[in-house]
Amino acid sequence: MPDQPRARRQMVEDQIARRGITDVRVLDAMRSVPREVFVEPGFEDFAYDDAPLPIGHGQTISQPYIVALMAEAAEIKPSDHVLEVGAGSGYAAAVLSLMARQVHAIEWHRGLGEAAERRLRKHGFNNVELRVGDGTSGWREAAPFDAILVAAGAPAAPEALKKQLRIGGRLIIPVGSEEREQSLLKITRIGPDDFQQDDLGEVRFVPLVGEQGWAIGSSTPLSGSTKRKP
Repeated sequence: MPDQPRARRQMVEDQIARRGITDVRVLDAMRSVPREVFVEPGFEDFAYDDAPLPIGHGQTISQPYIVALMAEAAEIKPSDHVLEVGAGSGYAAAVLSLMARQVHAIEWHRGLGEAAERRLRKHGFNNVELRVGDGTSGWREAAPFDAILVAAGAPAAPEALKKQLRIGGRLIIPVGSEEREQSLLKITRIGPDDFQQDDLGEVRFVPLVGEQGWAIGSSTPLSGSTKRKP
């Protein structure tokens, strides 16, 4: 069994900081969250590898760098209210919970969602509220959000998510016409019906399934990684 705290610090230095992530709050959060408790049993020794890892049900936990990249792009402040779509094992929600005031997370797969909720509670991430459902519709009763992060690729940014941003809010989402290859977009709401869009680079995520995403049954184990490593 490797020295996990040391491996975690090394991961942040080698895989994240050296690739250009400079937000101190992102780096501190990723040094604090034990990624080994968010992977499938038997994969704990590989928790700090530079790659996605299995979390069960044919899904994966995202590459550490991509979690950091999305968190930094979202510009999360301590007072922010954040929505995560595609909670998976709960790892990114845990990272976000150390940066924001409140995190709401949605996972479409019931088994994953229920396991993630138990894991978050067990390890003390108590400012995360998680539910199982269609993440493409967002969480209307909890809106508006200062930031929304989507951990699955969509054919287009769902209108429901864009409308649940505060003015000035940021939506970080992989978008592409191909189910397995997308561009990571940062969409900022600058007015009631006005949005600014920035392309952060090519990525690979599982398809975002739901009413405003891909059809159920489109999932693939390629999830949460850069297409070309920086």
